Amino acid sequence: MPLQAFGTVRRAFAGLVNGADGIPTVDPSGALVVIDFYAKAVLDGYGFQVRAGTITTPLVGDVDLTDAAAEWAVDVATGGTLIPIQYDLSIRLGTGTLHEYAIKSVATASTAGTVFVPLPLWSAGPAAALTTARVSAAGGVTVTAELATTTLRHWSHSNPLAIVTAGGGTQDSHKWQPLRPPRLVGVRSLYGQIAAATTGPSYYCSLDYLDIPTALITAAG
Repeated sequence: MPLQAFGTVRRAFAGLVNGADGIPTVDPSGALVVIDFYAKAVLDGYGFQVRAGTITTPLVGDVDLTDAAAEWAVDVATGGTLIPIQYDLSIRLGTGTLHEYAIKSVATASTAGTVFVPLPLWSAGPAAALTTARVSAAGGVTVTAELATTTLRHWSHSNPLAIVTAGGGTQDSHKWQPLRPPRLVGVRSLYGQIAAATTGPSYYCSLDYLDIPTALITAAG
């Protein structure tokens, strides 16, 4: 009786090319391997990270949320698609008031701020990021002005009071893991704002995201 090939043990880079010939992936025991799109993209080398703050040296945010000013930005050019996976924000010192944190995106790349080379989530990945990034304290990254008709708002948090714990210290942490993340096709800029009145909050943050050539994923993919 003829045999029909069902799957293959896959050890090599497989990519995310829609419409390409392919068969299911199985492990050496013959069990079918099922994996979600985002985990597969990271394993294939399309995951990157932008971060701010090191060890005991946090960055300090802006004093009052200011239009066109951000703490970090990730820019994707024509031909690339950016999909955020996870954002972690830890406030180390939040003595100011009227805390406001937000993640937004616009169809114009950032124009000023210290360049940050995106870190690969697969350290031995096959390629560098298509995206570029900037990270600067006190609203030092310049982005296009916000308009209700052109700026997407993806996540936000606000607190009118200083963040003070029972022991007298100040701390706060936030995590954004979008269930249905935006798919930002270049040219786009995804940026974060971290600010408070009187005294800017000191913080650490990191953004994990997918950076995929648009040609590898169809409009409906």
